[in-house]
Amino acid sequence: MKGFNSIFATASITAARTYYQEFKNQQEALLPDQRLKVATIFSYAANPDSEDGLLDEEGFETDALSGDARSFLETAISDYNRMFGTSFDTSSDSFQNYYKDLSQRLKTREIDLVIVVNMFLTGFDATTLNTLWVDKNLRSHGLIQAYSRTNRILNSVKTYGNIVNFRDLEEATNDAIALFGNRDATGIVLLKPYREYFEQYAEKVTQLMQQYQPGALIVGEESQVEFVKLYGEILKLRNILTSFDDFENDEILSARDIQDYQSTYLDLWNERKRATQSEKESIIEDVVFEIELIKQVEINVDYILLLVQKYREERGDGEDKELRSGISRAIDSSPSLRNKKDLIENFVDSVSVKGEIEAEWQAYVAAQREKELAEIISTENLKPEETERFIDAAFRDGQLRTTGTAITKVLPPVSRFSKDKGHREKKQRVIQLLGEFFDRFFGLTTGGS
Repeated sequence: MKGFNSIFATASITAARTYYQEFKNQQEALLPDQRLKVATIFSYAANPDSEDGLLDEEGFETDALSGDARSFLETAISDYNRMFGTSFDTSSDSFQNYYKDLSQRLKTREIDLVIVVNMFLTGFDATTLNTLWVDKNLRSHGLIQAYSRTNRILNSVKTYGNIVNFRDLEEATNDAIALFGNRDATGIVLLKPYREYFEQYAEKVTQLMQQYQPGALIVGEESQVEFVKLYGEILKLRNILTSFDDFENDEILSARDIQDYQSTYLDLWNERKRATQSEKESIIEDVVFEIELIKQVEINVDYILLLVQKYREERGDGEDKELRSGISRAIDSSPSLRNKKDLIENFVDSVSVKGEIEAEWQAYVAAQREKELAEIISTENLKPEETERFIDAAFRDGQLRTTGTAITKVLPPVSRFSKDKGHREKKQRVIQLLGEFFDRFFGLTTGGS
């Protein structure tokens, strides 16, 4: 799943070393941006297994490690240092700092996979962890402890954690769940066989295609509500099915159909937002939209630029209308690109015959951003330098800060005779305009600027 990471639990330091080295070997031929970011951590555990299966959280005693084990750990930490520009090692204090740094990078998803023996299997929580790979015998309390690492719900995309066992732990899993019940095993469920989910999916998709044509306007609120509910169920089933390798060859909907249905779904979502803002009564207000699930497979700017490159190459002397309309469909199916549609389409229509697409895009976005900000500054009579600093800080931080004194610095001077109400209305209007500007341009170029 996009946006998540995982832990690989191994039975011994030797196994952890073998897996870590194999990941390095397998990724040598890949380009740097194609490689998984893999780390490992372990220390000496005097009692790795207890009678009740309780996992003993490893401490930070690296001195007790054998020479080979400590040498390998030093090498792995050196790899980590090169990856992140840090300077940790296996000495006592430095190793504890390595543990803390690795914990934080797991939580912020800067690491894709961490190979462990016992570490991180007890007491570590991160909502971004969605998979635990298991190549060790777990049972009873220890099994529940380890499985629970993946069960922190994040949103409608991550409604469960994935446990992938390379050993037969089904009986141990059933015994542990029966032993601890809901009190300690809340949220732990075993997935049904792939075919059960796929049959439900196929049935829902068949119903969808019989009742609604891809991209067609849906007339009537009752039909719209039924569509939103049905497509929401399809999105949830699809979210589960993507966990199975079999689904890659079994998908029923074409990429084009998915974009068309998604575009209709987002049209209705936006229509509901407008109705809510205007306080217009509508039965669609009570329907739950699974927008997080759409974002999970969302089209991004890089993909659009690839389509633009292909469009330019295939256009020749004529115009490839099908590919051009495909770019528009892709934009319409993306929650984050819809408010940028005119920007992207204008760029497509103005792109040069031979120039470098990425460089042209960067220059185009920078010019449009400068032009549109200047229009806001002029229309609202804002302070130019303060407004530009305020917006630069927003793009740097990834969010527009509307509280504190920063926003008031961009506003024009207030007359002592002006009314407070007028000033408040002015401030709210400026916040809305700058917020829309930020949403429109954030993420369009490298670094989000």
